Amino acid sequence: MSAYKLMKGNEALAEAAIQAGCDAYFGYPITPQSEVLEYLAREMPKYNRVVMQAESEVASINMVYGAAGAGFRTMTTSSSPGISLMQEGISYIAGAELPCLIVNVNRAGPGLGTIQPGQGDYFQSVKGGGHGDYKMIVLAPASVQEMADFVYLGFDLADKYRNPVLMLSDGAIGQMMEKVKFHEYKRPVVEKAWATTGKPKTRERNYITSLFIQPERMEVHNLKLEAKYKKIRENEVRWEEIQTEDADYLFVAYGLSARICQKAIDIAREKGIKVGLLRPITLYPYPYARLLELASQVKCMLSVELNSGQMVEDVRLGVNGKVPVEFFGKMGGMLPTPEEIVHYLETLTRK
Repeated sequence: MSAYKLMKGNEALAEAAIQAGCDAYFGYPITPQSEVLEYLAREMPKYNRVVMQAESEVASINMVYGAAGAGFRTMTTSSSPGISLMQEGISYIAGAELPCLIVNVNRAGPGLGTIQPGQGDYFQSVKGGGHGDYKMIVLAPASVQEMADFVYLGFDLADKYRNPVLMLSDGAIGQMMEKVKFHEYKRPVVEKAWATTGKPKTRERNYITSLFIQPERMEVHNLKLEAKYKKIRENEVRWEEIQTEDADYLFVAYGLSARICQKAIDIAREKGIKVGLLRPITLYPYPYARLLELASQVKCMLSVELNSGQMVEDVRLGVNGKVPVEFFGKMGGMLPTPEEIVHYLETLTRK
């Protein structure tokens, strides 16, 4: 269990799902995440657990809805266009307060786009891609190790808050091979008295729904959800900092972009530019408070993303105008080099 293995990110994710006690997986193949379905289809039956290739992404998310409602630990994975097709079901799951894990191995778009990595699904993930006022907890892995670790964390958070959790990865992290260690994991005992497991004589029927026809009841339900999201924001913010102690400038990046920024930090510091990195691990809830603290220290922040500028809006919200926030991005599956990021940073230092 504790030995290192060399695995793709998608494979590590799938193996972690088995070890985390995933009871049922429903999905549909789409590049660059198809290895998850292939791995689970081979391995999950050995544990007498359910794996089903649905006829579509719409079908798979509704199968997740049903399994989660019955109290099972369940998940699905897809990539950008497929996640878009799931949005109605995700909103129903959030509205019905059901725990599940959803993984988006983000590819570049819009449209069918390309199978290369992108981060263009940030808004969809953190602002609520479907209809209505709802939020998912969003985890952003930056390594194959985190592709595994965040499965355990994601399932546990989903059960803790009765809420869907999204892992927002990308095509590079899903396909890259790195060493990964699977640690001992004990699944928490979670009472699911609300689940539709069949009505015993000792209780009334359980109803799971997101439908409240009377506006008064719908408002009460929305206020209940908002209270839960407030608790999530208070207790579940996660981030990583690299060389921020003496930083005059700050990169803000997640996932693959954060990995590239780590090399950019080394290059910039060799040039005498003191720059650090804040990597949000939870994209929702977002580390606004820590960004505001760092705004009193640095001269400028640079949001580095694989899109046209999405997370940069949250960085600007976080600093509340106390420090300039600039953006550097690549699109269409193109990746910036560390040297390109440093060159852009140098133009900012001259302002």
